[in-house]
Amino acid sequence: MENKELELGFQRIKQGNKDWVDFVSKDTTGRFQQLAKGQNPEILWIGCADSRVPANEITGTKPGEVFVHRNIANMVIHADMSMLSVLDYAVNVLKIKQVIIAGHYGCGGVAAALSRQQFGIIDNWLCHIKDVYRIHAAEIDAIDEHEKKVDRLIELNVKEQVFNLCTTSIIQNAWKERNDLAVHGMVINIGTGELTDLGCTFTSNDDLGDVFAYK
Repeated sequence: MENKELELGFQRIKQGNKDWVDFVSKDTTGRFQQLAKGQNPEILWIGCADSRVPANEITGTKPGEVFVHRNIANMVIHADMSMLSVLDYAVNVLKIKQVIIAGHYGCGGVAAALSRQQFGIIDNWLCHIKDVYRIHAAEIDAIDEHEKKVDRLIELNVKEQVFNLCTTSIIQNAWKERNDLAVHGMVINIGTGELTDLGCTFTSNDDLGDVFAYK
């Protein structure tokens, strides 16, 4: 039974691709033929790996319009070469103009970080979120309801990741060369689909603080 279910699941994937191929073949705009030649997105989306928060659907954008990097809890860690490689390519090759770090309410990674439970190797990744809690512990601990604590940590985590991204040499060097690059922090309500601006947009390193802003 288990092998049959696996096979059926795989067949659904293959059928889904056939449906997509059929859709592409009937498109008369020529956009897919153009996409086959290259990409020119204006948006870099750094989001959570959660299956419920696909970038294109949430932003109402088409294939080719959003360059995407996703990981557990939409983290920006300065030693993460995968994230840095995506960022460097997006900023310096694709010349994207908008970077969105998108968290979401109901994030399991943030909720796990707010507990003492061990989950495995991911605990080492979640320690970065625990650091966000440590910085804002007084505010979060003052909240009574656990779900609201998690929601607030989700918002604060996005803001911290925006700051982390802005302190990379990649972003700051780009700001030296051009003034059309903005970094935003947003949060998704999965139940409504709403993408809320958290009001932490940066377009230069002026507000990062002297020790973080490169000359």
